[in-house]
Amino acid sequence: MLFSLKKRTLKKRIDVLHLLTLIVILSLPALVSYNAKSQLQVIQDKGVLRVATRNTPNSYFIDTDGPAGFEYELAQAYANYLDVTLDIIVPNDIKGLFEAVENRDAHIAAAGITVSDIRESKYDFSRPYSESASTVIYRVRQGVPAPVSVEDLIGKKVLILANSIQAEQLSRLKESFPELAWEATDELTNTDILDKVFNEEVDYAIVDSTVYESQSSFYPGLSDAFVIGRTRPIAWVLTHNQDGSIKKSVDKFLGLESTKVLITELKAKYFSKENPLNFFDTVTFKSDLETRLPALEPYFKEAAIRYDFDWKFLAAIAYQESHWRADAVSPTGVKGIMMLTQAAAKEVGVEDRTDPVESIFGGAQYLINVKAKIPERIKDPDHTWFALAGYNIGFGHLEDARILTQRADKDPDKWEDVKEFLPLLSKQRYYQTVKYGYARGQEPVQYVENIQKYMDLLEWEKQIQEIREAREEAMRAIQDAENQSAPNGIILLDNMPDTL
Repeated sequence: MLFSLKKRTLKKRIDVLHLLTLIVILSLPALVSYNAKSQLQVIQDKGVLRVATRNTPNSYFIDTDGPAGFEYELAQAYANYLDVTLDIIVPNDIKGLFEAVENRDAHIAAAGITVSDIRESKYDFSRPYSESASTVIYRVRQGVPAPVSVEDLIGKKVLILANSIQAEQLSRLKESFPELAWEATDELTNTDILDKVFNEEVDYAIVDSTVYESQSSFYPGLSDAFVIGRTRPIAWVLTHNQDGSIKKSVDKFLGLESTKVLITELKAKYFSKENPLNFFDTVTFKSDLETRLPALEPYFKEAAIRYDFDWKFLAAIAYQESHWRADAVSPTGVKGIMMLTQAAAKEVGVEDRTDPVESIFGGAQYLINVKAKIPERIKDPDHTWFALAGYNIGFGHLEDARILTQRADKDPDKWEDVKEFLPLLSKQRYYQTVKYGYARGQEPVQYVENIQKYMDLLEWEKQIQEIREAREEAMRAIQDAENQSAPNGIILLDNMPDTL
């Protein structure tokens, strides 16, 4: 009987245990769903979105006003959409972009990445926001025909980025063209590669069409030959096989009408830059940039600080005036880097106009004096363009042009309006109606436009130079920081959480 009682008690305990186990099992999904958070919720809770990109003119770079670039601004807009802080990390190469996502160092990789079948098998992609095709780039040379097919690449020096879509395409083509060979680099950017074609160090480059189109005007003499493969979409890279919350959020953001408008504006801003100079002017400018500017750049920067100018603006004026030649002399007797007249030099205390330091500082001071003659109500940059035009043609003639502008119901305080009427000062039917009469009105328009052109090209070239220097510094930092906690090959730009 005692044995029977113990048996019943044990059975009851087993039944209770089974019941509790069943309750736990049935409750587990609810408990999990209650406690688990989606990737998107984790980002929003921590308040940080981590995006991997590349330090290039199209993706991300540090401008005079701070971070810039198509991918940076689009990523910043998405971070604003989520109401979180954007953290940028910069892997050293294309491979590093994918590794950053795969290793959970970044939530997103955004660097104009082309979608391919191989990549789609390993990673998720957002909805496309652009498209591109692999384009063969060559240097136009007299008597040398342009390549028209893959066969023309055989036996030539062909340069591409390592781990790029071009590397995938060429590997497939090699099955049909066994003699096809190329060099793949992970130490250069597309800009560096275009430089090598431009300088005839390699025969051909293969780059994304969007990259070439955005930079082609800065490489006169280069041309696109033919496309390899088909046009493919460009999208952001996301971690594969996650809960889908980030992808869903990104796709919704990219599908917004406001985002589409932003993308259009960013494409115009970063992919539609035009080099205003012709081939020979560009080649000459690039040469002078390397040989003449380095010795003068510190003085332009110092004068810019003293007189509150952009140093590249002062350098552009100097290039327009003298092509950065301290011994420049005009037939009318103006001399030096800034080509000061004797009267102008006396006004600003310059004793030796051929002394580059005196000339640069004197020219900056004289520009301040010239700007003081323009009404304060006119704001920059119009104020500066008027000052340059007045310096070139005389302020009386500039005032005549503004009167003609006002008569035509245009704005006499806007340079874009006034420059339409300055050339009319050479036509009798117009100049006889104003106080100071005839003037070669096209000259100040060209003068200002040239300075604007040199500023644009100088800005571009210095931007590329700074990106290259940043990459070199990053490489040194990586080599010297083997024991740091950051993954090898990745530069952390802000304080970032340890986990995603």
